[in-house]
Amino acid sequence: MLSWTLTFLVISLLAALFGFTGIAANAAGIARILFTLFLILFAVSLIAGLLGMHAPPL
Repeated sequence: MLSWTLTFLVISLLAALFGFTGIAANAAGIARILFTLFLILFAVSLIAGLLGMHAPPL
């Protein structure tokens, strides 16, 4: 998920460089949403790991 965020960030920067401001704004918005989602999922997994909540073995 973090790689998707970086991909959209690069797309946003390239679009802004070439003057496509609409595409740049949309890509930056998507990158912001993905990064926020990444942070939330990271925090949840960190808390679950600290509390000893592990996935059951297969």
